[in-house]
Amino acid sequence: MRAIPADVVSRPGSSVLCLGAHSDDIELGCGGTLLWLLENNRDVRIHWVVFSSGAERSKEALRSADAFLERAASKTVEILDFRERFFPFVGAPIKEFFDALGGRLRPDIIFTHRREDLHQDHRLIADLTWQTFRDHMILEYEIPKYEGDLGHPNLFVELDRSLCDRKVKYLVDSFRSQEGKDWFTEETFMAMLRLRGVEGRARTGYAEGFQCRKLVLR
Repeated sequence: MRAIPADVVSRPGSSVLCLGAHSDDIELGCGGTLLWLLENNRDVRIHWVVFSSGAERSKEALRSADAFLERAASKTVEILDFRERFFPFVGAPIKEFFDALGGRLRPDIIFTHRREDLHQDHRLIADLTWQTFRDHMILEYEIPKYEGDLGHPNLFVELDRSLCDRKVKYLVDSFRSQEGKDWFTEETFMAMLRLRGVEGRARTGYAEGFQCRKLVLR
C-alpha cells in the first residue's frame, strides 16, 4: 500500500474517491468528514460515484452532492442505475465499471462501505474497492440500519457541531423521498455522530468513525 502524505488534508491537489451503493450512502457514512476536508483544503478534487439510483433518487443525489461538494476545487459525480438489492447477482458489469475506474483514477483517499456490512449491495462495493485499489488508503464507513451491524471503528474524524448540523441539514433537505422511513431522522444522524465522538474521545463531542484495515507509514 502506498504511504499517504501526512499533509493530505492541506496539500494542494489532493484527490478523494467516494463510493456509495445507494443515493444517500456516501453522505450518511462520511458526509461530515468530507465537509471537514473541504473546510481545511480548498484544493481537493472529488470523484463521487453512486451505483444505484432511480429517477427521483438521482435528482436527490445530485442535489445532495452539490451541497456537500460546494467548496471542492473540482468534482465529478456519476449516478449509475444498477439494480438495487441485486448487486451480487448482476456483479459482472459492476466489476467492469470498477476495472475502468481503477484505470482512470489514483486517489489519495477512498471512502467506501464496510466489508462486514450485512447489506449485500454495500458488501459487494466494499469487496470490489479492495480488489481494484490495492495501493491506496481505503476508509470504510458505516450505515445505520435495521440489521444492527455497526462495527468497531479504529479511525475517528473529530467534527465541530457546526459541521454535524450541516451534514444533517443537507441529508434532510436533499432526500425528501426518505422522510417516511423511521430511521431517517435528525436524531439518528446526530446519535451516530455523538456515539463515535464518545468512542474517539473527541474534544468537540462529535466524530465519524471508519475502519482502516491497512496503513503504511514511511
